[in-house]
Amino acid sequence: MLIGVPKETERGERRVALVPDIVGRLAGDSVETLVETGAGEAAGFPDIAYEEAGARAVPAGELYAQAELVARVRRPSAEEIAALREGQALVALLQPLSDPSIADALAARKVTAFSMDTIPRITRAQSMDALSSQATVAGYKAALLAATTIGKFFPMLTTAAGTIAPARVLVLGAGVAGLQAIATARRLGAVVSGYDVRPAVKEQVESLGASFLELDVEGAEGVGGYAVALAEDEQERQRQLMALHVGASDAVISTALVPGRPAPLLVTEEAVAGMRPGSVVVDLAAEAGGNCALTEPGETVVRHGVTIVGETNLPSTMPLHASQMYARNVASFLGLLVHDGALHLDFEDEIVRDTCVAHEGRVLLEAGTA
Repeated sequence: MLIGVPKETERGERRVALVPDIVGRLAGDSVETLVETGAGEAAGFPDIAYEEAGARAVPAGELYAQAELVARVRRPSAEEIAALREGQALVALLQPLSDPSIADALAARKVTAFSMDTIPRITRAQSMDALSSQATVAGYKAALLAATTIGKFFPMLTTAAGTIAPARVLVLGAGVAGLQAIATARRLGAVVSGYDVRPAVKEQVESLGASFLELDVEGAEGVGGYAVALAEDEQERQRQLMALHVGASDAVISTALVPGRPAPLLVTEEAVAGMRPGSVVVDLAAEAGGNCALTEPGETVVRHGVTIVGETNLPSTMPLHASQMYARNVASFLGLLVHDGALHLDFEDEIVRDTCVAHEGRVLLEAGTA
């Protein structure tokens, strides 16, 4: 099996799909790796490191012409899709639920495509769960951004100049990113509260030393442990109750997402206006529209004296560890697909079935359609 790792072309993307350490491990499974020249440089992995691990650094054209399977981080551009061959396999974070047209385009090329963001959240697939690994990076970086943006200390300090009260941080959404943000903010010494519509996560929030914010708005947990969207009247009530707690916070980190749908609005403009000047909102849901009404995806803006950070790709700002984690996810996934140097697809397997979005000219977005 010849695996190709191209350089990411999406603006601002610094991660790489496979790192030299993983390339070396894959070599023992009858796998050879081609890496596009310079593919790992932005993440701290020069071509020489790949070559020492047994890979070959080649131009993009040669990679697409020879590779049997292409491993990427982000979805390919139209030009890159056109470079894929019939029968070639693709593994990437394709986000087909947000934009199904990617599956149509890949099916038209008769590419067998797997999306790493549709890995089912089952015990057997934990080592392949790229959404969780990248959310860990995002949650950590979000807490650091909040700490460096508000212009005040996170921990309580007792100094000769007096005692400084700790910052108050509110984390909205207690999934992987939210829990990592809570843990990091607590390590930095802030007083942290966490909120989620799923009451089942209360124990997890409190185990990290944070208090759990209860708004008397109870939601449900759906497939894969994700939150189910509230009805509109419940959402409005949630926003009204939330505004008071947002106003009392120095930093708000919002992480609430519903797969395949726009991010729920949790922080209204009125809530932002009620925050103290110099406060910050770090919106990890910016790529899906944002949890804050004033978020501008990809931008950092100041509204009502509050800084609103709308970064859409925080994992890319920590490319070395983000790439290492993602590469381990990909390697675990390939261990399921590749045997004796060849691709073997078992559509009776839940993981294969749920991740394959295109095969033999057909779009497969629903589990069990293969």
